[in-house]
Amino acid sequence: MHAVHQLYFKRKSQSTKPFRARGCKVNRCQYCQLAMDNCICDIRVQTGSKCKFVLLMHDIEVLKPSNTGRLIADVIPDTEAYLWSRTTVDNKLLQTLKDERYQPYVVFPEEYIFDNRPVVKELDSLSTSKTPLFVMLDGSWQEAKKMFRKSPYLTNMPVISLSNDTLEALSFKSEYFLRKASKEGQLSTAEVASLLLQLNNDHLPSMHLLLWSELFSYRYQKSVCQTNLANPDVEQRYQAFLSNLPSR
Repeated sequence: MHAVHQLYFKRKSQSTKPFRARGCKVNRCQYCQLAMDNCICDIRVQTGSKCKFVLLMHDIEVLKPSNTGRLIADVIPDTEAYLWSRTTVDNKLLQTLKDERYQPYVVFPEEYIFDNRPVVKELDSLSTSKTPLFVMLDGSWQEAKKMFRKSPYLTNMPVISLSNDTLEALSFKSEYFLRKASKEGQLSTAEVASLLLQLNNDHLPSMHLLLWSELFSYRYQKSVCQTNLANPDVEQRYQAFLSNLPSR
């Protein structure tokens, strides 16, 4: 089990009643959260990366089957996951953020920053001798804004923001359709992570995570018989990608 699996089971054990997400009657795999006949666990592999991720997950987000933060941990071995709380913070999280091996960045849109902290957005701005550590605020848009405002231990960190110009430069278009975006141009958590990897010239894991995210989206829609928005050739593209991995 990776970090998000562990956090999911921990959070589930604390629940006093079952979490009733949309599609709660589906018989799901407890790891990939897809319907059992669409499970992708047997084709999950990981790819080494030059980056580290920390998922700061809203209390309910970790229980949602449509969550894509877990896809980052599926692909990138160096991923940690924590439940966010307004009043407390995990000591292990603080230790990671203070670790001299890493340069932490909070991932958040520049236009919603309310203070004067530095913002990184150029393609070559990640040049550093330290390993980039990307802090992902994983929740709905309203939840992410609250997490950003009410996490004082993040206030001294630079923010990395993916601007529209960056998305255009990378020729990126979102393929995530499992939730309705609250504003135009919003991406899934996994798509943002894939772009961050690309910005850091970590191209192999970036492509891996993007294909894995598309495959998850397609299989999820198959589970509810709504594949009209998904691209079915992702199955073949993902298998072709796996067959060309250096370690395989």
